[in-house]
Amino acid sequence: MSSNAKKKPTHAEQQAARRERLQQAMLTEKRAQRTRRQVTIGVSGALALLLVGGVAIAVNSAGSSHTASTAAAGNAPLVTPANTSGDGTVITYGKPDAAHTLAVYEDFRCPICEKFETTNGATVQQLADNGDYKIEYHLAAFLDDNLGGKGSITALAAAGAALNQSVDDFKKFHDVLYANQPNERTDGFGDANKILDLAGKVPGLKTDAFTAAVKNGTYLPWAQKVAAAFDSSGVNGTPTMKFDGKQLNLFDNQGTPVSADNFKQQVDAK
Repeated sequence: MSSNAKKKPTHAEQQAARRERLQQAMLTEKRAQRTRRQVTIGVSGALALLLVGGVAIAVNSAGSSHTASTAAAGNAPLVTPANTSGDGTVITYGKPDAAHTLAVYEDFRCPICEKFETTNGATVQQLADNGDYKIEYHLAAFLDDNLGGKGSITALAAAGAALNQSVDDFKKFHDVLYANQPNERTDGFGDANKILDLAGKVPGLKTDAFTAAVKNGTYLPWAQKVAAAFDSSGVNGTPTMKFDGKQLNLFDNQGTPVSADNFKQQVDAK
């Protein structure tokens, strides 16, 4: 036998080599799993702040649990405000017999919603007041889960207290919240006293009943139901608007809100 010939490994040596290869494979897979988890966490965090095409705040792909408000709501009974529509989770503004419907999906804490509202909120309302369509609000609270805090759900519950008084009070309070929206990272709407201060800007809204409802979280369970309905709607970001079921373009390619004329043209074209 040549001195360069390799000695055939024994059975024990073969088994040991297989065990070592298996251990190395397992270590490699564990490292890969850690990497995948880190990537997933990074992507989930990015989704929380992602501007889809520069326009809409994206909903976390894992869904929204609204855990920030669970402790506050506790086992409180579900109290649905007066003046709701559908299954109690929709708020309708405008003439109920209007031939067309503008479905509006938004989160009070969403800065992109505020951006569109500042530019075109008056136009959206005017067309509803004219009877061109009625507005159906579908409100969300996913930013509480994405960014932490409870501003979205607290503002939504307070909006329920306003709605219980009248749809007009809701709409005026809606507009005041956007006109005074804090930075979404500060969770300013999570402070009930801040909410009550803003409510004072709506004449006649800050009644004893309204104040008690905000302080006691009367409509928090309802707000959670409304937010859950949004989560199940299939809408992936805010703001989103659909005219008779067809989605409108609210921003241009640079992330700038479309003009009032452009918005009207889209509605007329549908």
